Amino acid sequence: MENNILRMQGVVKSYGDFKAVDHVTFDIPKGVIFGMLGPNGAGKTSLIRIITNITKADAGQIWLDGEPLNSRHPEQIGYMPEERGLYKKMKVGEQLTYLARLKGLSAAQARQELGYWFKRFDIASWWDKKVDELSKGMQQKVQFIATVLHKPKLLILDEPFSGLDPINANLIESEIRELAQKGTSIIFSTHRMEQVEELCDHIVLINKGRNVLEGRVGEVKQRFKENLFRIEYGSELPNEVEAAHSIFSIKKNEEQALTVQLAEGASTNDVLRYLIHQGVEVRSFNELLPSINDIFIRRVGETVGS
Repeated sequence: MENNILRMQGVVKSYGDFKAVDHVTFDIPKGVIFGMLGPNGAGKTSLIRIITNITKADAGQIWLDGEPLNSRHPEQIGYMPEERGLYKKMKVGEQLTYLARLKGLSAAQARQELGYWFKRFDIASWWDKKVDELSKGMQQKVQFIATVLHKPKLLILDEPFSGLDPINANLIESEIRELAQKGTSIIFSTHRMEQVEELCDHIVLINKGRNVLEGRVGEVKQRFKENLFRIEYGSELPNEVEAAHSIFSIKKNEEQALTVQLAEGASTNDVLRYLIHQGVEVRSFNELLPSINDIFIRRVGETVGS
């Protein structure tokens, strides 16, 4: 348990007759970016509300950094919800100082941390601006500062790039990576699977209140691979190659490129030997692993009706 920032075991949460979280169990290692994935209504928000002590679980156990989750832990957590929670009529500096104090910082500590982040984001001129005078992307940066300025052990980011232009999205992504490198553990919840591929070390997939898939991203992709390979070649492809069903089957035939699926029991060496024997000039030979998006769609489809 000492290597995990968060451990959930058999967590249950119901609202009336609806079971939003159904015996969920998973661990989040320290210092990783952890993707929490799932379709709308899967139970992700209910889990986040439990982790942040907004609501209580009906059953199960949760530990944060080795301790049973308790009322003191919200000061060690930073949560940026998808629906932003800034006070529109308050000035930026005043509001961030107030939010920092709620997280246990003194006024002097809050000023010090805000000075660092305002300089880092080059937004010193925003201190006396009201939130509703800022664009959506600017508000997003303010919300991010509010989430991280108390240096939480666990950071929960729900769609953190929503509303950001590519430049500011890259800025926030860089900050997320740096926080993880410095030891902050991060839960990253998003519908954009390409961001999961780029950022996350581990993932859990929640569907109908249950975790149906979890693990390191690379291991998960290996688990769902289908023995597909892309072969690029430089010479003409002999007709015999297209009939090599005992070794592989051709799934796609493009100009000077094949996508093949290995037959059961066949190896990549078998394929290479065969192609070279047929006089094919092999220029590249690469395994095609499924994307997280492909795995997401497949696994959710498999659990429909279950």
